[in-house]
Amino acid sequence: MPDLIEITDVRHAYKTPAGPLPVLDGLTLSVPEGAFAAVVGPSGCGKSTLTRLVAGLMRPDAGEVRLHGSPVTSPRSTVGMAFQNPVLLEWRSILDNVILPLEIVAPRMPRRDRVARAMELLDLVGLAGFENKRPSELSGGMRQRASLCRAIVHRPEVLILDEPFGALDNFTREDLWQTMRDLRRQEPFTAILITHDLRESVFLGDQVVVLSGRPARTQYVLDVDLPADREIDILYQPKAGEMLHLLRDQIRIAQGRGPAQEAA
Repeated sequence: MPDLIEITDVRHAYKTPAGPLPVLDGLTLSVPEGAFAAVVGPSGCGKSTLTRLVAGLMRPDAGEVRLHGSPVTSPRSTVGMAFQNPVLLEWRSILDNVILPLEIVAPRMPRRDRVARAMELLDLVGLAGFENKRPSELSGGMRQRASLCRAIVHRPEVLILDEPFGALDNFTREDLWQTMRDLRRQEPFTAILITHDLRESVFLGDQVVVLSGRPARTQYVLDVDLPADREIDILYQPKAGEMLHLLRDQIRIAQGRGPAQEAA
C-alpha cells in the first residue's frame, strides 16, 4: 500500500523564557494508507506535538509533513481527532454532539442524512437509545464512545487518537479497544494512536513506533504480526508477549536506562 502519511526530517522547538525547547529532532515516519500506527515513547518526548503537526494545527520548524504527497500547512477536514477528554458539549444531546463535524464540513447536508449517519455509528458502538441523553448522563466510557463517533462521522481519511482511553479503568479500556477494532472493520481510515499503554499499542496497531527521548526521533518500528481480527486473549499468548518485552526494552533505551537484561 502507498504511504498516506509521510513525515520527513521534522524538527520542532517550543519557545520558552529560557530559550528554545527542542521537542522533535529529525523525526522521520511513514504510515501506509489504511494502516493503524501506534506511537509510544517516554513522557514529554513530543508524541502530542507529532499529532498536531499531522493535523495541521501547527507547522514544523523544519522538515515536512505530507498527506497523499501534499504538504500539510493548515487544518484539513479529512482529518478526525479524539482526545483523552471527550470534550462533548453539555448543552447538546449526544446525537447533536456527534453530528457537529457534519454541520461544519457539510453544511448543506440535510439534517435527516446527518442523523442517519450519526445513528449508524451510535448503533455500531452500542449507544443506540442514548442519542437524546446529555453527556453528563453517560459514563466515562460511553462519552468516549460518543467522542469516537464524532471523530469519524464525516468519514475522515486520517484519524488521530491522542490517548483517548488513558483516563479509563482497565475493563472499560479493553472494551473500547474492541470497539475501535470493530470501527475499523466498518469505517476504513488511516490512524495514528498516541498511547502509554504497550498492550494497547500491540492490540490495536499494525505497527508500533517507538520515539526516543526528547528531542524525539524515530527509534524503532515494530510490525505487529498478529491477525487483524484479534481478540483480547491474544495479548496473553507467547507471540504478543515477545512483542511487549521487546517494546519495554526499547522504552528503557529511550529513557536512557538500557534494556531490562542489562539493568538486572
